[in-house]
Amino acid sequence: MKLNKSLLRKSHFLGTKIRNLRKRNNLTMEDLSTRCIRVNPEYAPSVSYLSMIERGKRTPGIEMLEVIAEVFQKDIDWFLDGEDAGEDLTPQKGSKGGINGMALEPGFLFSNDILQIAIPEMLSQTGTSGKQFAQLLIRAHQEHQQNHFPELERAAEDVGQKQMPLGVDDLLAIVKRFGLQISWFTEAPKELLDELGVLSKNVSTSFFTPPNTLHLNSLLQQFPTRLKYELAVHIGHAVLHNKDGVKSSMTVGGAHDDELSSSTAVQPQDILHAWRDFESSFFAGALLCPKLPFRQLLDRNGYEISTHNQAGVSASVAMRRMTAVSPYTHWHYFDAYTPGKLKAVYRGNGIPLPWGNMRQVEDPCQHWAVFRMFDVDGVASSAQLSLLDVNGTPRIYCCESTKVADLAGNAHVLCAGIDLNPALLAQGVDADSMAQELKQLCVGSSGGAKVPKTIQTALTSVANILNINWVARSLQKPAQLICARGNSCPRKPSCYQCNL
Repeated sequence: MKLNKSLLRKSHFLGTKIRNLRKRNNLTMEDLSTRCIRVNPEYAPSVSYLSMIERGKRTPGIEMLEVIAEVFQKDIDWFLDGEDAGEDLTPQKGSKGGINGMALEPGFLFSNDILQIAIPEMLSQTGTSGKQFAQLLIRAHQEHQQNHFPELERAAEDVGQKQMPLGVDDLLAIVKRFGLQISWFTEAPKELLDELGVLSKNVSTSFFTPPNTLHLNSLLQQFPTRLKYELAVHIGHAVLHNKDGVKSSMTVGGAHDDELSSSTAVQPQDILHAWRDFESSFFAGALLCPKLPFRQLLDRNGYEISTHNQAGVSASVAMRRMTAVSPYTHWHYFDAYTPGKLKAVYRGNGIPLPWGNMRQVEDPCQHWAVFRMFDVDGVASSAQLSLLDVNGTPRIYCCESTKVADLAGNAHVLCAGIDLNPALLAQGVDADSMAQELKQLCVGSSGGAKVPKTIQTALTSVANILNINWVARSLQKPAQLICARGNSCPRKPSCYQCNL
């Protein structure tokens, strides 16, 4: 009874603390209510009751407060100390994420006229194709926005009505609704030599011909998740671009479309068509995995990769959508074909590239999780905690990787990961010191070290707050010291010196 009186007396600060904690972790009230239900459905607050608690109009009982405290990994006394901790957990604001920019000075050298002259010359001298440059521009924009494109989300939700999962028949009905006719063709995968000199199988999967015919490879009938994705992409083109500028074909395999054409000239339509392709691909993910239902599904399942089965999509679509729907914004995603080659990249957390995705890298670090997974057989997925220097300061990353096979039969590795430093800072932890300590332990243990108990405790708490199961799983294995390039290897001895 005494404790209940304390709750009543401090209900204003209590609501403020809960609201501040929720916002600092980028959770909506729906998110918090869902998390509470997972902890204890009997005492979990509803969304409306949470709203009243945060406004000081209701006081939660002890059982309900214990549930909320469990979600945020706080001792219940923290909520009852009578102090408004309005700013004690606020992390320092940094950049929005993505790659670091540079100051463009003197400004007159970066005028439109000068750039229009300089860029084609730069591409010609570096051997970068116009299509590759277009993809780089789009990726930089995507990373700067941290995969936040609400207008594309809304367009997809208007079409799919937030239904999940969507079946093949559902998508075929939408295709028909937009006046597209299906024509099936047969084509087998063929081997192509990519820019790394590696043979990989590639196959044309679909293409559009005006005014309204969508051609689909009959091979797609054996791969329903890929068929659904391709249908969703073409629906996106029809909705967003009125069937204008639809790319001539979609392919699956280890070679990029632009590897077949190495022209360094920037064609007038290259960037526009590349942007439209990106929009349609993002639309497809939002149609198949609408933001709110998919976020709730991930929340119920602790962001496990296997959740893609319940959503009825491929692991690739699910992992890319994680980076867009999660309340935590500091994500990266890689899709690697053969060790050393990245086909798809997203770096909303600014993590350096382990390899180039346009040119071969002679000394890739062998300890990145996406690299190591190529040598693993019979394992569905693998979590790894990594230490990586970024701008001279170590940061703690965690990822989950899985090896899959595409429709053409090529093995490739998908990797979704997060930067843990912002999450640690949000909980009042000195993330820089923790990362430095863990790095030194790894350096002293030939590059891999067991995570100490104190750091395990802090990271387990963060894993619970983020509700990402594989963060906790990564702590069961040694943390790995990784680098952006082998010539800056922090291991002693260097990996390339000892020819590992």
